[in-house]
Formats: sequence, structure tokens, C-alpha cells
Amino acid sequence: MEQLLSKIATNEQHGENSSYFHGWKAYDNDPYHPTQNPNGVIQMGLAENQLSFDLVEEWITKHPSASICTSEGVQMFRDIAIFQDYHGLTEFRNAVARFMGKVRGGRVSFDPARIVLAGGATGASELITFCLADPGDAFLVPTPYYPAFDRDLKWRTGIQLIPVICESSNNFKITKEALEEAFQNAQKSSIKVKGVIIANPSNPLGTTVERETQITLVNFINEKQIHLVCDEIYSATIFSRPNFISIAEIIEEVECNRDLIHIIYSLSKDMGFPGFRVGIVYSYNDAVVNCGRKMSSFGLVSSQTQHFLASMLSDDEFVDDFLKTSSMRLAKRHQTFTSGLEEVGIKCLNSNAGLFCWMDLRPLLKEPTFEAEMVLWRLIIHKVKLNVSPGFSFHCVEPGWFRVCFANMDDATLEIALKRIRIFIQATVKKSDVPAKKSKQWQKNLRLSFSGGSRCEYEESLKSPSVMSPHSPMSPAQLVQTRT
Repeated sequence: MEQLLSKIATNEQHGENSSYFHGWKAYDNDPYHPTQNPNGVIQMGLAENQLSFDLVEEWITKHPSASICTSEGVQMFRDIAIFQDYHGLTEFRNAVARFMGKVRGGRVSFDPARIVLAGGATGASELITFCLADPGDAFLVPTPYYPAFDRDLKWRTGIQLIPVICESSNNFKITKEALEEAFQNAQKSSIKVKGVIIANPSNPLGTTVERETQITLVNFINEKQIHLVCDEIYSATIFSRPNFISIAEIIEEVECNRDLIHIIYSLSKDMGFPGFRVGIVYSYNDAVVNCGRKMSSFGLVSSQTQHFLASMLSDDEFVDDFLKTSSMRLAKRHQTFTSGLEEVGIKCLNSNAGLFCWMDLRPLLKEPTFEAEMVLWRLIIHKVKLNVSPGFSFHCVEPGWFRVCFANMDDATLEIALKRIRIFIQATVKKSDVPAKKSKQWQKNLRLSFSGGSRCEYEESLKSPSVMSPHSPMSPAQLVQTRT
């Protein structure tokens, strides 16, 4: 039947064959459950923010009129149910603009008239790509980058992504030299470069892009007269210094052609609402705003969702409390997880944002190759029973880095994940007299463990008390969290 389908629908640009998505399939086929499948795979490949849902639920309980599905809010049903303009509800765009300003500490403001709505960050990413580039054109993207960019940006638009190589020697910082090299290589191959796309904060690094680097980027795109698209969907997940600096702040300081500057935003990560499918393109280019509005008709946010969120985001007291509390809880969770890894000698890139860590497992590789990385990744999924994402799927040029998510589960589930890691590492060094985190012998032993070890003995040790699955509702005890 494939010959009856379009070439676009059947091409390989979706990226479904990536190890990033294969890890999800491993979880789907054997999902962890506290009682029904306690030895199942724990999902640590999903960047969700579930740590502050209790604050949202408390607000919903106190404000039933925000929903048209309650007796208190039903009077708005007819107005919301009928056709809405592609611009979106005025009150929603106003609320989102204010929220974006709050997230950035009030240092910059946003014009609601420049907000274009789309179906989640995925829809927003494709929308801006469609507006800026023709099939065959390319964008430069610093590595490592979000694996689904290959799907979101390339699959239906036909554009190309050209990696800008960043390395661990300088903590994966974007340099002008790397940008220039990627640009010149594209020119030599007769590929038209239409822009640069960055994620700030970075997914998967969990780091914010420094002011100096952003100035370099603005100067670079201004010199080349190409676009700069900044994915800022993690901008409210900052949990330690340095603070987040938006490209909107940079262009207030640096002279540039603002028609070249665009922001992708969403409520999926900052508020933990991926299911609401709220995506936003904020462009300083009038033509892009007008074109984007035409495109948004293919993936507009539900007016019911807009109405509900407009009320929530307009509550300044709630928003201020949510942003503060969410940051504190992310900081605590990050500390808990990274400290647990350090106990067995595993380090992560020093980060200050996001819902994940960039975990350094290079010492565990049998050899410094991506083949060895795949061996280790399969071992972690099938033996340790954790779905983490290998660096290869993020286009990282150095084998041995893994992204591991820590905010999509409750405390008890996280402890089970850490326990599995400890058991796995310690099982390889139990015959050594030197403590694991001070010994290099454990690295050698672990490399040798790829082809040995008792699977049954290992899985027996994973049996644990009942805890909640990442995709199950959190237990009542976990919902009543302190705000300190």
C-alpha cells in the first residue's frame, strides 16, 4: 500500500527509528507498575514536570468558574463553544504575554499582538520553519540537540538541519568558530542556510545560554542576514544560578535586524501542561506573524483551554507562588538525583535548568565508540530497567553521554530508580576492597559485565515496596508537599 501514499508521509525524516523513540517503546512494552509489574522499565526518557501539580489542583478547586464544564462557569459555554478567530482569545494572548514577562523577571515585556498560537511546541516549531524556509533550505543547530527536532522541523517541511559541533571540553558552549565552520560547509555543498535554531535552556544539557554567547549568535545572524529561532520552552525551569536570559533581553542591548528574531514558547514544561497542547510563536517580524496566523488554523489551541488558562495565568498571586515553588522543588529533586548518582561515582554536567541531567557515562564504555554506547544503553534498559536516552540520539559527537529525566515521577519512584543504579554499579565492585567512587577498578569491572552476570539474581534484588508509576497519579502523600 505504500505506493498509494505521498512521499512526504512515507519518508524517513520522522525520526521514529531513533534510539530516543526506541527507548519509549521499551517502556511501553514493559512499563513499571508498583504491584502489577514492579520489575518493569521506569520511564526516565520523558521530560515532564509533575512536581507542582498540587498547586494547580488547589487553584482549580478554588476557581471552578474558570471552566465551562462546571455549574459556576457554564454561563460562558456558548461564547467559548462557537467559532474563534485564528488570533486566539484576546484574554488568553494577554495572559500569556504577561506570563512570559514574569518568567523573565519583568526585565522585558511582550506584545500580545505578536503571539501566534499553535498545537504545542511541536506545532509551533513546524509553523516557524514553514514560514522561514523552503524545502532543501537548512538551519544550523548546535549539538547536542533535542532528537524530535528531526521530526518537528524536517519531516513535513523538507528542510535540513546542519549540526554545529559543540564539545564537552568547554561544557558544550556554542562558539563563533563552530557556527562559521558549519555555515561555510553548507555553502560549499550549495545548501542555503536560512537560520540558526537554539534551545535556551538547553535540552538535553539543562544549561542556560550565556549572555556573551547570545550576543555572538545575534551578531552572527545579523552579519549573515539569516534568522535566529530561540526555543525557550524551559525558561521557567531555572533552579539555580546563573539566571535565565531571554533573546528578548539581548536584542534590547544589541543593535540588530529584529525581523530576524523569533521565539518558540509553550506551557508544556514550565507549567507541566503538555496535554493542553499550547504552543506559541513570538516573532518580531510582521510578515511572519501574519503568515503564522494563517498556518495556526491547522493546529489552533482549543478555545476551552484558552479560556481556562487565561483565568489561571491572570492570577498574579498564583503565578508568582507557582514559579517560586516549582523552582525550589526542581532544585531539591535535582540535588537528590545527582547526589544519588555521585554516591556510586557517576557525574553529570553541571546544570541549572530543565527537567533532566546530562549524565556522563563515558568511563563505563568498553571503548569510546557509539557502538559501545548502544551496548551500554541496551544494558541499562533491559537489565537496569531504566529508559534513559543515549547521546547519539541527540547528535552528540562524544559517545557516553545520556539524558536522564527526574521530574516526571514521585519521590518514591525516583528512589527505586536510584536503587537500581546503585545495585547495578555495586554488583560489579563487590569483590574490590577499594570504595567504588574512588576506584578505577569498578570501571573495568563494569565494562566486563556487559557480557556476564546473573540476570535473575539482579532482577530479584530489584523487588521493592509499592510505589507509584510515573504515568500513574501521584499518591496523596506525595501531593501534600511542603513549599520549603
